[in-house]
Amino acid sequence: MPLLARTVNTPLLIEVRRGAVADLGLLLADRRISAGGDVAVVVGPGQGEKIVELCRPSLGSADVFTVAGGTIDAANELGDRLRSRSYDAVIGIGGGKTIDTAKYAATRYGIPMVTVATSLANDGIASPTASLDHEGGKGSYGVHIPIAVIVDLDFVENGPDSQTQAGIGDAVSNVSACADWELAHEVRGEPIDGLAVTLARTGAEALINHPGKITDDAFLTTLAEALILGGIASSVAGSTRPASGGDHEVSHAIDRLYPGTGSHGEQVGLGALFCTFLRGDPERFGQLARCLHRHGLATVPGDLRLTDDQFVEAVQFAPRTRPDRYTILEHLALSPTETRGRLADYAGAIRDQLG
Repeated sequence: MPLLARTVNTPLLIEVRRGAVADLGLLLADRRISAGGDVAVVVGPGQGEKIVELCRPSLGSADVFTVAGGTIDAANELGDRLRSRSYDAVIGIGGGKTIDTAKYAATRYGIPMVTVATSLANDGIASPTASLDHEGGKGSYGVHIPIAVIVDLDFVENGPDSQTQAGIGDAVSNVSACADWELAHEVRGEPIDGLAVTLARTGAEALINHPGKITDDAFLTTLAEALILGGIASSVAGSTRPASGGDHEVSHAIDRLYPGTGSHGEQVGLGALFCTFLRGDPERFGQLARCLHRHGLATVPGDLRLTDDQFVEAVQFAPRTRPDRYTILEHLALSPTETRGRLADYAGAIRDQLG
């Protein structure tokens, strides 16, 4: 008998709205994640006290842990502290560093994890990976996908615009990552998951074509949904393939060669745009260029304070950051001279699109 369906791990609850933090206890009880509020609430040092004050009335039995997140040491320390009692769930409230720390610690001890995002800087809010610093640099660790994903637009709106802009870059880069995956399938016969591609690309397409601004609730909701779909797509695929291609290789190279240049989202957005140009897709290139420009993201290396020579060096180095991944960069295998020539053509194409 043929296999007619498959089981896909997804969050039990996805909620994107204002006031979500204050209603956290009710949301968890409604989905039977925690009826009595016996949870571990993990917050960062920034807005932690304000967040705890808002959710404490509905989570009277919760223990609160403040972490200076983003490192493997912080995640292991949190994991050790979670052994003090039995918890229904670990609630990671905050930005990417806090959430990744909570995801790793919860996975280590087999506790369900709930993401409550107060910023929309990347797709880590729903992904099965945690990006954490260690002595040798930064590592990506496999973790359980969150059992619930909640986004509070009040906090997102009041946060830095740069974080939201970074999230836009990360979300729309999925169109380039999926194109790279399709290329690897066509050229090398790499297995591809159509459902994962559909989820990742649908969210990115909705964002690219949305006419709103980062001050609009409708646009922020679309951004949140795009990032969530990207994270779920990686869970479906069993890898980051639908959300990470040549665009991420370029960003990783910039981080390695010129650390502190820009945010992850800014860099992958620029990487996606350049890879789309190399792929020879003028319609998609125009859509992506206009979207990034409209929301104030980088479209040329100079926007990230990189010289052309530095960007060429990053593109040359990029394939070494993910030797197992086949993208347009590996496919073309451009020399430094060829990359410099294509970058000059790229600059001209940007001027034609943006004036």
